[in-house]
Amino acid sequence: MNFPLALHMHPTPAMPHSMQPPTGIRWGLCCQFLDHDIHFRTATHRYVSGLAPEERRRYLADIVRANTAALRDAVEACHAMGIGAFRMNSQIAPLATHPASGYVLADLDDADARDVDGAPQPALADAFRAAGERARALGIRLSFHPDQFVVLNSERDDVVRSSVQELEMQAGIARLVGADVICLHAGGAAGGVPAALERLERGLDLLSSHARTLLAIENDDRSFAPKDLAPMCARTGVPMIYDAHHHRCHGDGLTVEEATALALPTWGAREPYFHLSSPRDGWDARNPRPHGDYVDPADFPDAWRPLRATVDIEAKDKERAVRKIMRDLGVERPGLGTRDWGQDMEGRGRMEASPRQRPSNVLSPVPSPESRPYHPT
Repeated sequence: MNFPLALHMHPTPAMPHSMQPPTGIRWGLCCQFLDHDIHFRTATHRYVSGLAPEERRRYLADIVRANTAALRDAVEACHAMGIGAFRMNSQIAPLATHPASGYVLADLDDADARDVDGAPQPALADAFRAAGERARALGIRLSFHPDQFVVLNSERDDVVRSSVQELEMQAGIARLVGADVICLHAGGAAGGVPAALERLERGLDLLSSHARTLLAIENDDRSFAPKDLAPMCARTGVPMIYDAHHHRCHGDGLTVEEATALALPTWGAREPYFHLSSPRDGWDARNPRPHGDYVDPADFPDAWRPLRATVDIEAKDKERAVRKIMRDLGVERPGLGTRDWGQDMEGRGRMEASPRQRPSNVLSPVPSPESRPYHPT
């Protein structure tokens, strides 16, 4: 799915940015819920390794199927709250890339399986597709953020290989559900930032074109600032996810406005992605890196107010925090969960709004490159 980018062009005289409600923001929830009975199940190799092969298959199949249902429930809940994006748990298919317990989805299917009503159960890939189709119908943007063990620029070849395998697996699931972004940190900075970024570019070359098309690189709070990533993003065509909290923890001399201006063009015609959080113990704390329960509205950058973009809220209180920042900024029910344009399931944007409904400066979506996708089936 490509999400088209648009900057709101306000007629003059325009109110100052600091007074404009950010009505163009698609607010994102990350992975979990507190107030909804929606849970994603996981599994451990230690447990499944003790199961007989058929019992293991059934056990993992039940978990993955439950997670496809949870994803659909998550999409419905987000839509009901006016939340327009959902970050999927990277373990939605747990152990899929484990060297001993790994599988592809087709390994788990049982042609004779029946649901509680006695009807044949759909293949797991089809269950993922159904959840993705519902997300598309409701305008919910889906994404992944791999775990910290995915380090594409590692100095260890085995870590790079396992990272590529994990990214390809997530790209396969993303293809099924229509997710258009896999957010990745640049990785470790061993040998210095320039050498680390060179390794990252070599790692990018190991990915299939489909996985690479989905990848976006986020500035982190210790090693890689926006100014470090921007040249690489320009060279490789991989977009930058700008995290304002990380930038304040690990600066590079750029203002938020300047860093935002660096990140925006890396997305081309796609809707850009940002991350937002506030420090748990305040900005004067010895360590301002840990995320707080909520986001201080003062931490929402004025530079983002006129944008149409996705902003994932990284806060401990999950949907409560997303709803609160929406209320605080005067956009509790912005209607962005049902935007007037959608995307097809192959990653090519398609505008559905009438010309009258579209912002005057919406950029035409750029088709994704032809890919050789990883199929998790």
